[in-house]
Amino acid sequence: MHKREEQLQAFNRLLDVLAELRQKCPWDSVQTNQSLRCNTIEEVFELCDALAREDQKEICKELGDVLMHVCFYAMFGAEKGEFDLADVCDRLREKLIFRHPHIYGDVKAETPDAVADTWEQRKQKEKDGNRSVLAGVPAALPSLIKAYRIQDKARHVGFDWERREQVWSKVKEEISEFETEVSNMDADKAEAEFGDVLFSLINAARLYHINPDNALERTNRKFIRRFNYLEEKTLKQGRDLKQMTLEEMDAIWEEAKKGEH
Repeated sequence: MHKREEQLQAFNRLLDVLAELRQKCPWDSVQTNQSLRCNTIEEVFELCDALAREDQKEICKELGDVLMHVCFYAMFGAEKGEFDLADVCDRLREKLIFRHPHIYGDVKAETPDAVADTWEQRKQKEKDGNRSVLAGVPAALPSLIKAYRIQDKARHVGFDWERREQVWSKVKEEISEFETEVSNMDADKAEAEFGDVLFSLINAARLYHINPDNALERTNRKFIRRFNYLEEKTLKQGRDLKQMTLEEMDAIWEEAKKGEH
């Protein structure tokens, strides 16, 4: 059997089960867009966690959970007579064709950046496209990702540094302004300036083709890994972290660092 046919049959089997659950299960039968929304957020974060860890088994599992939610929302739409899963697929297909004129048209785009520029330009031309350049950035995005998307959107209309090296003077300027407000003991202004520091650093990451969210998550995991080592080593010594000096903890921390190489 052709692989595509196997996939379609598997998808059909899934839809059969979900339809039965929607009819017979006391929990599934009462779900709505709003009742399932928070669960969807949780499932997406769990998928993102598996992706960050490159855990293929978990990625497969979490993709299934997200797919289940997509199917349920399409069912809700069908029950209201608004749209069904076929409409979802057809609309996505049409959008992909429209936004890839370098594949389905005569536009040339030979680099990832050129494709991204074309994508944004086509979005603006869609009938239901965003009238404002930044309107397409979801308000509920986590702040770090939102900052990256805002800056990237602005880049597509030419609002960007001429040379990426220029960003460093802005970073230094923002750090200096933050230090000034900290010295002045003005908490409100210090918070505002610290936001500017973060925004400028995210901008620098973007200019150097670094995803700041991925970078920060790598550091989070690195810190957790080293701190867990510190904690375990301390327990094996029959001691408590609160009883140790900073110098003693630093020594074990360095052990953890060396063990990573």
